[in-house]
Amino acid sequence: MVQSAATDEVFHALSNATRRQVLERLSAGPATVSELAEPFDMQLPSFVQHLSVLERSRLVRSKKHGRVRTYEIAPERFKVVDDWLAAQRRLWEARMDRFDRYVKQLKEKESES
Repeated sequence: MVQSAATDEVFHALSNATRRQVLERLSAGPATVSELAEPFDMQLPSFVQHLSVLERSRLVRSKKHGRVRTYEIAPERFKVVDDWLAAQRRLWEARMDRFDRYVKQLKEKESES
């Protein structure tokens, strides 16, 4: 259940285009709130809510120096996404392998008759 909650938090954070763009920006290096907010046409309190979602999901972390808060990406949390996607990939590959075997069996039966 804990893993499921973590997965839900991470995918919820990733479900929004603004938050994904923030993560893309942070992949280049740490940035302040104002640097991150600058390209977006929204009020700062609304933008800070996006940062809060990212921080709660632990995809980013922040540090405060005086009055300036700086965010950086937390790459280790992306393992949750990678693990979920890998499990889905294995599931679908197994399904496709079974389907492939079934189709081959059908073709063999068809060619025998």
